Amino acid sequence: MDPVRRQLYQFVCSQSMPVSRDQAADAVGIPRHQAKFHLDRLTAEDLLDTEYARLTGRSGPGAGRTAKLYRRAGRDIALSLPQREYELAGRLMAAAIVLSATTGEPTVEVLNRIAHDYGQAMGAAATTRPPADPAAALELTLDVLRKYGYEPRRPAGPGDDEVELVNCPFHALAREQTELACNMNHALITGVADALAPHSPAVRLAPGPARCCVVLKRCSAHDPE
Repeated sequence: MDPVRRQLYQFVCSQSMPVSRDQAADAVGIPRHQAKFHLDRLTAEDLLDTEYARLTGRSGPGAGRTAKLYRRAGRDIALSLPQREYELAGRLMAAAIVLSATTGEPTVEVLNRIAHDYGQAMGAAATTRPPADPAAALELTLDVLRKYGYEPRRPAGPGDDEVELVNCPFHALAREQTELACNMNHALITGVADALAPHSPAVRLAPGPARCCVVLKRCSAHDPE
């Protein structure tokens, strides 16, 4: 995918509300006409959905023209975006089955432990020293998760200490085997966060529509280590 188009797609996905062409162009630092071209291509490829609304929030005479707004499509597209990690899930499950057959431990327990250890290795590889504070630990965790396609997004509203993950890299698996996939996913992300102690963000299961089942929250400076 074109790098500029990828940037625009990622920006739109990171927003809690639909965005205009001007907003997208400003965010990526390109002319409006170039943003329009790429956004419309993403729409044609079913990666984005569109709607029309007045940005002023008013209606009736004098309210201004409606603007074309873009938001992330809710469909699972068989392209490189949204990013999926089914190969990773397969490797984790295969390792769990082999170890479970050897030790006699329940396969699901082994899977969650292996997923946590894998996530911990992901987090440890991202830095050579512990993050300086809770905000830095949260941002580093999000940087790691972005590489695996999670698409972090802060919900609209006051405060910036809680983050949702718009994309689930195990989406199709989670639809078929929800409890198995979501617990594995939670263990994986918890492992990433644990690697960034002592300011590890809180990781909790909080399933919601059209997003990953995990929500992260910046730890309080007064939380016990």
